[in-house]
Amino acid sequence: MPALKTYRLFISHSWDYGGDYRRLKDLLDNAKYFNFMNYSVPEEKAKGTRTDQELEAALKTQLASVQLVLVIAGMYIPYRKWIQYEMDLARFYDKPIIGIKPRGNAYIPQAVTNAACEIVAWNTNSIVTAIRQHA
Repeated sequence: MPALKTYRLFISHSWDYGGDYRRLKDLLDNAKYFNFMNYSVPEEKAKGTRTDQELEAALKTQLASVQLVLVIAGMYIPYRKWIQYEMDLARFYDKPIIGIKPRGNAYIPQAVTNAACEIVAWNTNSIVTAIRQHA
């Protein structure tokens, strides 16, 4: 069997919504025939930043190296400052953005819809298919 491609991904998140981030990471970790490297800023590094400028620098470093950015749409409203910054960086670096509609969510913020090349449902097949298509 040939080696699988490894996708370099950034998962936009807030540690206050860490459960959604971990569920998405677990979904990707358990996807069959799918490999990825997670370039998201780890919680311990994010908490170690003393200023907004330090967090911005960490995000720039992370997003410059990825192939694709995943945004969980349900996090946008309460954390729009940082998620919008991540989406703006993705556009600056010409990285595709996939918006993920959380289960039970009917509303997708317009900013996520406008930035994303695709909005997908919260399930392994649709997320992995979109990553393969756009990365």
